[in-house]
Amino acid sequence: MEQPIQKVVEVCLLAGKIMLESGAETYRVEDTMTRIATAFGLPESHSFVMPTGIIFQPDGGDSAKLNRIMERTTNLRKVDAVNAISRQLCNGELSIIDAVKSLHKIDKEGSDYSIRLQITAASIASACFAIMFKGSWQDFIPAMISGGLGYLFFIYFHRLVKVKFFAELIASFCIGIVSFILTSVGLGQSVDIIIIGSVMPLVPGLLITNAVRDLMAGHLVSGVSRGVEAFLTAFAIGAGVAIVFIIL
Repeated sequence: MEQPIQKVVEVCLLAGKIMLESGAETYRVEDTMTRIATAFGLPESHSFVMPTGIIFQPDGGDSAKLNRIMERTTNLRKVDAVNAISRQLCNGELSIIDAVKSLHKIDKEGSDYSIRLQITAASIASACFAIMFKGSWQDFIPAMISGGLGYLFFIYFHRLVKVKFFAELIASFCIGIVSFILTSVGLGQSVDIIIIGSVMPLVPGLLITNAVRDLMAGHLVSGVSRGVEAFLTAFAIGAGVAIVFIIL
């Protein structure tokens, strides 16, 4: 049964928006949108995806549609959920009406993990990274404290200042201060190891991976832009820690 083009476009743009906002690679977003359009009889549709926007041109001469992407985070569960819906659509197991409802439900969902759980995970990860980077067990607890507080500062300041660069800069600065305080009172042995372990939860690993994968897939604009974003994050982390070393 042929579906209205407007409905197909709505599903394609919504699926692409959710995936891109949740940290999916550019080529994966384009491939998913193209497969959905083809499944509903629009094989000549075209999509152009960048980290900040999606342009979709449906088959049949209709005007291109633009969807602006304002926020990006990491939520691979949403990416997997949209992929599952796209496979069901392609196999004819899901109607387009049900797909729209399911996608809107996924879009409205928040993070699967509470802020408390995220901070706890960042604390444990920071402490484990400190040991992995050949720190002593005396640095384990200080790295846990510093990493948890640093991630807490990141979440708090990112809500106050929507520019992620400044939130990361302030968070890494706070990590440096806390690490120096803990080592000065004798709770830690190596301030360098504690800082390195504590900033690891802020490191843009997914951004770097997606930038390389987009470049390898031939999406040069998206690959370069993601790479620059990863560089700015790394620069913010390094600058925040460097300011602490300059001051102290």
